[in-house]
Amino acid sequence: MTYINPVFTYGVERFLKRCAECDICCVIIPDMPFEEKEEVAELFRQYDIKLISLIAPTSKQRIQTIAKEAEGFLYCVSSMGVTGMRSEISSNVEEMIAQVKSVNNIPCAIGFGISTPQQAAAMAKIADGVIIGSAIVNIVAQHGENCIRPVTEFVQSVKEAILQV
Repeated sequence: MTYINPVFTYGVERFLKRCAECDICCVIIPDMPFEEKEEVAELFRQYDIKLISLIAPTSKQRIQTIAKEAEGFLYCVSSMGVTGMRSEISSNVEEMIAQVKSVNNIPCAIGFGISTPQQAAAMAKIADGVIIGSAIVNIVAQHGENCIRPVTEFVQSVKEAILQV
């Protein structure tokens, strides 16, 4: 996951060449509007790297359009606002996923604000995958070089919660 400005600054083709060398198969660029993805899409295809699309609760009429062209998986943003941990996931992600599946049977992963094993388990009931970012970043920030064990334990607790679904 990165933003479009560093990709442009580094050079799109140079970036994708390096991604391919590192066996990266997908890239998420959350600040690149769907309508502008064609600017880089051909290079992504040349390097066989999927450009992951995002949908948000505000996508409404655009959900089916975005879903039709999605590849790899679809990142379903669970709630509005800035990324980070939340105590509640407020949007109707179930409805978003139903709209996606009506036009494309692509896997849907829910992210944005999921920070506990319980939230991950709840989202796993309605999605094909769960994305947790900020909670792990916070563990890394808290533990620094000694973060491996706490991150591993957190991920294991999420996995166990999801497997109980």
